[in-house]
Amino acid sequence: MRPFLFLGVRPEDAPADDEYAAMLRCTGLSESTLRRVRLEAAPLGDVDLDAWSGIVLGGGPFCVSDPEDAKSPVQRRVEADLARLLDAVVPADVPFFGACYGIGTLGRHQGGVVDRTYPEPVGAVTVELTPAGRADPVLGSAPASFGAFVGHKESLAVPPPHAVVLATSAGAPVQAFRVGRNVYATQFHPELDVAGLTTRVEAYRYDGYFDPAEAAEVVAAARESGVQVPGVLRAFVDRYADAGLHPGDQSGTSAPHPRGEIGAAQG
Repeated sequence: MRPFLFLGVRPEDAPADDEYAAMLRCTGLSESTLRRVRLEAAPLGDVDLDAWSGIVLGGGPFCVSDPEDAKSPVQRRVEADLARLLDAVVPADVPFFGACYGIGTLGRHQGGVVDRTYPEPVGAVTVELTPAGRADPVLGSAPASFGAFVGHKESLAVPPPHAVVLATSAGAPVQAFRVGRNVYATQFHPELDVAGLTTRVEAYRYDGYFDPAEAAEVVAAARESGVQVPGVLRAFVDRYADAGLHPGDQSGTSAPHPRGEIGAAQG
């Protein structure tokens, strides 16, 4: 099997490492089959899309709707790297799953409106699948209504005109969407459990997601929410780990390990 590529953008080591560990658990992959690259640490470089079963983009503190003059050089470089990657991913319909930051990144790239109209505080929400979501091979692996953790300042206010909206919530009209057959993004965190949320609350206590004095209450509410990690990341991996489903590969055989490519970096 060709490995999957995980792209992280979190500058802080503790939540970055915890997120990668959560992605490993939720996908059922190992470090050798879910290779991590930290985009905030170095430029992405060229990615051989045929070398990967799929690509997963994690969340982070960046907001694509930030004023350009307020973005750090690292944020601007990360956004440019991801835009260049999506320039190749979307036309080729390469399997891609972006979580939280991914919905803003993919949504803006595809012509949607990303702004501060529908923020959601850190905590649990009820995600409702649309009819298209219930029929989708990835999102449809989850119940029609399920709890998940969110926490975002920006959101996709208007989806791209060609996007298929797969899920919604009371506070955000687009909780998941798909373009093409294989390119996904969610607003909710499909990898996040209470322990992971606790790590992020500590890491981002002073980043404006909540009143710092209320951190303990945020964690307590999460513990009482009963949220269970939905199985959509595992469904994504199960669907695309079969090399025969990879666009452009009809042989049903795995590509060789991409030594020398960006994905050869160690997690």
